[in-house]
Amino acid sequence: MRRKLTFMFILALATTTVKAQNHETISAVDQIFADVDKTNSPGCALAVIKEGEIVYSRGYGMADLEHNIAIAPSSVFYIGSVSKQFVTMCMLLLEEEGKISLDDNIRKYFPELPDYGHPITIRNLIHHTSGIRDYLTLWSLAGNSYLDNMENEVVYDLICRQKELNFEPGTKYLYSNSCYFMMALLVEKVTGQSIRAFAKEKIFGPLKMNSTTFYDDNRKLIPNRSFGYGKNPSGGFDNMLMRFDLVGSGGIYSTIEDLFLWDQNFYHNVLGNGGQTIIEKMLTNGKYKDGSEVDYAFALVNDHYRGLRTVSHGGALGGYRSHYLQFPDQAFSVIILGNLAELGPGQRCYQVADIFLKDSLTDVEEETAGTTEQTAKNAEFFAPPNALLSKITGRYYSFEIDASYTFSLNSENQLVLEIKNGQKQIVMAKSPTNFRSRNINMRFNEQYDAFELDAGRVTNLKFVRQ
Repeated sequence: MRRKLTFMFILALATTTVKAQNHETISAVDQIFADVDKTNSPGCALAVIKEGEIVYSRGYGMADLEHNIAIAPSSVFYIGSVSKQFVTMCMLLLEEEGKISLDDNIRKYFPELPDYGHPITIRNLIHHTSGIRDYLTLWSLAGNSYLDNMENEVVYDLICRQKELNFEPGTKYLYSNSCYFMMALLVEKVTGQSIRAFAKEKIFGPLKMNSTTFYDDNRKLIPNRSFGYGKNPSGGFDNMLMRFDLVGSGGIYSTIEDLFLWDQNFYHNVLGNGGQTIIEKMLTNGKYKDGSEVDYAFALVNDHYRGLRTVSHGGALGGYRSHYLQFPDQAFSVIILGNLAELGPGQRCYQVADIFLKDSLTDVEEETAGTTEQTAKNAEFFAPPNALLSKITGRYYSFEIDASYTFSLNSENQLVLEIKNGQKQIVMAKSPTNFRSRNINMRFNEQYDAFELDAGRVTNLKFVRQ
């Protein structure tokens, strides 16, 4: 028993960093992660940064349930859309080198992209004001799994097949992973290097982020990798194995220790020509065509929390979840990288900040989320007449995503939508022309014998009867 306790103590020392924190503070932080601080659960790695130091870091839960490997500060995670800020840094470095202008029309680099009648600039890509449809949503709507391998050429062709934008560039904001995927391709077109090689040379190398890479080849090994998991109905966990290796929209594997180095570069930039000008640009919100401000900077979100200024971004794909939260005026940051789909790292970041910044934060802001009317959930549906159902049933095809949808009736005379991979969803009627399934809004156009689909980041996607 003595040997076992000694081993566990040594293991705890090896996976935890504490800098002059009292027991009450550490205990309160650990309590936030108590639900995943187990030897039979995935979890996360935490870094708390203050005034240039990691004052507390620890792993909670397991990096690999099959081999009983615990999470440590050195564990490597897929960081999802937190990767996007590294893409924007690549754009700013290329601009600094005089190789691109952020106001360039992207058809200069992507001549295969349709001419939509309005120029789309690199700035539009950065601030999600391009109107370009989200490739991950398109991929899913075609009945594919985002966990599968996707070839660059296939995804690029999918984007280029889109006959319409969601809106005129520069007039609205709509988050689109396509924008960042295309910027990764742009790096290669301009430099002749993959974004993996370019970022290693220009960002990860200079900052000594030795465990960080744009993972663009799913055959490559990743030392100390944590695997992503999701809860299953029986109370256990499923391994959400990913063959996904597209980069730009995401794609980076990293550690909390490496992201600490990135965090510190915001205060004392050593990249490119050095100095803070490039950092100031990264933190600047975009602009719409009318001059008003977009609530999105260079893949960073400027906001406030309980009276203090914040800079943040989250990430998610498969079983991986991540969140980066910085309080720049307090030189304080919280980084959480996790391997459990249900983790919710964003909320936990703020809970950690509540503990460490309790003397600087104002009173808790009023909760407003529960007061918002959920009109969509309470929308009234009606039973469509048989004549209308007969008009709609049949097979429809979209050239833009090369996918077919089939509408049929089940034994209860309900309209059923079936996607090519066998997925089926009950479709409810909100009006004679408007329908809703679990995650798709549809408008039936009798004149053209077609329907238009609206699913989050994709609007007005047309399916025509075959």
